[in-house]
Amino acid sequence: MEKLALRHEFIETHEMENSAYRANQADRCYFCKDELFSALDDLAHSRGFAAVAYGVNADDTLDFRPGHRAATEHKVLAPLLDAGLSKAEIRTLSQRAGLPTWDRPASACLASRIPYGTEVTPERLALIERGEAALRELGFRQFRVRIHDNLARVEISQEEMPRALSPEMAAAISRRLKSAGFAYVALDLQGYRQGSLNEALGHPASLRKTASGT
Repeated sequence: MEKLALRHEFIETHEMENSAYRANQADRCYFCKDELFSALDDLAHSRGFAAVAYGVNADDTLDFRPGHRAATEHKVLAPLLDAGLSKAEIRTLSQRAGLPTWDRPASACLASRIPYGTEVTPERLALIERGEAALRELGFRQFRVRIHDNLARVEISQEEMPRALSPEMAAAISRRLKSAGFAYVALDLQGYRQGSLNEALGHPASLRKTASGT
């Protein structure tokens, strides 16, 4: 942000104080985004900003996104979605603009690694964070550590899968994640895919209607 001369600041939110968020049902993201946009509404009002915007894009409509309902309720602008831009197109335009983040791996909140119905706790979030830090130290770029009780289900991009499947690296992954606090480690052979925990919820099309409130 310093390179681009943009003001960048962190704000504090309190979604963990909301029992509906911690319960981690399929609409968990709604309560998280509702808390975030409430805080941003207050900030925008105090600073005299006309609107709040966020980075949802056309590809995000292909998955279950209850947070988008919160954005609609708070009248948050979605310029990338309004322009119909996909993730690939955004990356291309970012590269052309010389932005250093154009090829940065996709990232989502750590709570998205916890299966629906399993409570979101600081301890589980910290365990996931340690696990993903270990994979990052091993040189992997696109991955997720999904937590299932005391088992880590590791999703790694198809491009990086051959390296992960080598006996030496597989042993290193297991060793590092067990040191992070997991009892068992499994490598998901389907590899990394966005929103894999939503696969247990049913048909995406019906879920998108639920998420948008239509």
